[in-house]
Amino acid sequence: MKLLAIHADFIEFEAKKKAFKQAEEGIEEGKQKVEECLVIFTAVEKRDEDNMQAVLNRYEQEVTKIAEQVGAKTIVLYPYAHLSSSLSNPAFAQQFLVEAHRTLAENYTVSRAPFGWYKAFNISCKGHALSELSREFGPEETPTLKRVAKDEKFVLHQDELSEEQKVTYSTAALCAAAIMEIYEGAEIGSLGFYHDQSYVDVANVKLRQDDLNRITKKMKELRSQDLVFAKLGNESVEGFQKDIKNDTQGDVYMLGNIKLVPLYQDPFIYSTKEINAMKLLNTSSAYWKNNDTNQQLVRINCIGFTDQQGLQTWKKKQEDAEKRSHVKIGKELGLFVLSDLVGAGLPLLTAKGNIIRREIINYLWELHNVKEHHWVWTPHLAKDALYKTSGHWEKFGDELFKVHGKGDDQFVIKPMNCPHHMQIFDSMSLSYRDMPVRCFEPATIYRDEKSGQLHGLSRVRAITQDDGHTFCRVSQIEQEVSFMVDVIRKFYATIGMSDYCVSFSVRGEDTSKYLGTDEVWETAENALEDAAKNNKLDYKRVEGEAAFYGPKLDFMFNDALGREWQLSTIQCDFLQPERFDLSFMNEESQKERPVVIHRAISGSIERFMSLLIEHFEGKFPLWLNPVQIKLVTVNDSHNEHAYNLAVEMKKKRLRVEVDDRVESIGKKVRDAQMQHVNYILTIGDKEVEKNVLAVRDRKGKVTFDVTTDEFVVRTVKMRDTRVL
Repeated sequence: MKLLAIHADFIEFEAKKKAFKQAEEGIEEGKQKVEECLVIFTAVEKRDEDNMQAVLNRYEQEVTKIAEQVGAKTIVLYPYAHLSSSLSNPAFAQQFLVEAHRTLAENYTVSRAPFGWYKAFNISCKGHALSELSREFGPEETPTLKRVAKDEKFVLHQDELSEEQKVTYSTAALCAAAIMEIYEGAEIGSLGFYHDQSYVDVANVKLRQDDLNRITKKMKELRSQDLVFAKLGNESVEGFQKDIKNDTQGDVYMLGNIKLVPLYQDPFIYSTKEINAMKLLNTSSAYWKNNDTNQQLVRINCIGFTDQQGLQTWKKKQEDAEKRSHVKIGKELGLFVLSDLVGAGLPLLTAKGNIIRREIINYLWELHNVKEHHWVWTPHLAKDALYKTSGHWEKFGDELFKVHGKGDDQFVIKPMNCPHHMQIFDSMSLSYRDMPVRCFEPATIYRDEKSGQLHGLSRVRAITQDDGHTFCRVSQIEQEVSFMVDVIRKFYATIGMSDYCVSFSVRGEDTSKYLGTDEVWETAENALEDAAKNNKLDYKRVEGEAAFYGPKLDFMFNDALGREWQLSTIQCDFLQPERFDLSFMNEESQKERPVVIHRAISGSIERFMSLLIEHFEGKFPLWLNPVQIKLVTVNDSHNEHAYNLAVEMKKKRLRVEVDDRVESIGKKVRDAQMQHVNYILTIGDKEVEKNVLAVRDRKGKVTFDVTTDEFVVRTVKMRDTRVL
């Protein structure tokens, strides 16, 4: 890597003609002028291809350092091949500059001159001691696996809050006012939401759980004063509130003696008198702006209502959620094991738990294989070079599990499946007639999540993704997305979760942060939106929330408790094919770059299982249930007949258990009911003599004199049609 940095009064440039056929498309025509800028003339070299991420890290460090030295806020990246006689592959160089643009744009205003074009330019150098600097480096250094700690900027949400949300958000503000009254030197941070709860972050205080009673008492006192949430508009604020205002440009509000900058438009009720029921729930900690190098604040979660009935209803809902806890039910039903010896975040599925996992995966395969898919398998680790090329090395940083082999190679336990699938596609000799190519792999990936965030099956370190990648042409995006949407709808309708909405994330105004030409992006966005419309999806278009490699559809579902879960996703990706230089031959016998569509239907299988357990409260539909039928015998003389029946039913792949314990028939039935089996078959003298069944369903209804054939045929049909 060679670069020349010029601190300039201005640079003016204009693309004249392509220097080679693969030059960048969709460039801005005419002269472009950037004033008061740092121009980085850049030559990407052949040796840089050995480790793009290491060079990119160093490049960002050097450019940032120079910009800080000269006080530049605007940067122009200018490809300049004349700095080196050993240039990299053009596709690699363009990809490097796009990546550099994206990372630097997080902190600077960045422009990029078009790649692969002859350009005329005029520049005015400022002429001070640091106005002309050069740098040269390569990929020899090993990039750190620690991600650079960066502030997460606050965003002013445009969605209008419901009346219930406004009451709860106002309760957090009332809590903030109470804290400022009680604790000298306290400072209020941000106010936000966590599910249906609100929270306030507070600095310079130490709180115990029993302090919440004191704060609640002060809140009630302030509430009785009928304080108004006054909108001040563009008022000056200090401290944390000033930081929030700088990020959001939002309005300032006053409650009593405190000023607050909320993260939502008009988020408050009129006065505190409207809050007639409230509860402070718990405390935790949070770093300011989600940066662990910043100050750690105390977070207080709360809830508020206009009447006591609202609070009582909420408490009942929480009790129901606790009863449905997947950790509690999973233990009762023997579905999974959490072992300290194995390690946190590494649950072990029992035979029963694995039945549920297997049924989910098999159903997903059945839905996908309507159109030809390749069920592939990839190893659980790979050389670190694979993830450096894909970008996951930097993205996941210290969440990666690293393995050293006996030789010089270093390995990583895979954090994602997509780089492996890229290699499978790259190994094929394909033409446009072979497109699309669809890969399916329910594979386990691994990430070193923080131990404090791990919980049961819902947050783990060993994550099984129902991963899929479709390699297609841009013109095929709509048809492939429509198929994926159809799979999502059928899958969730089967489990009774048809209440959902969709977030359609597209580019924002600053298109320089995204990879790909305007034409390709327009086609991809139109294809996704057309698929959403044609499938009658309830979607909302969200500007600026696309991944930098392409637009996406995220599906949010509500479970039996009304909780929202982001589960399915469909994402168009232009970056991975560029990074791995993927291609197929088109009609003109020219190489054409495919688009990759990432899709996950259930997301993490483990997290999805935790949702299913709580959604059904352990009462799984027949096709999912690990134990579908329980045969209970009245006494030992009936055991042989029961086991013979079990053998015949298992031939039809029904999951059957026999309870031949020396216990009363009442206890056996109650135990079977506690295990939430679908059918309990009582075997006594009459059933043996007449060769019939007494069938008890999950609701307790008993039907006598049912023939075995009749029961098996009906049950198999219910299983195969996946009746709820």
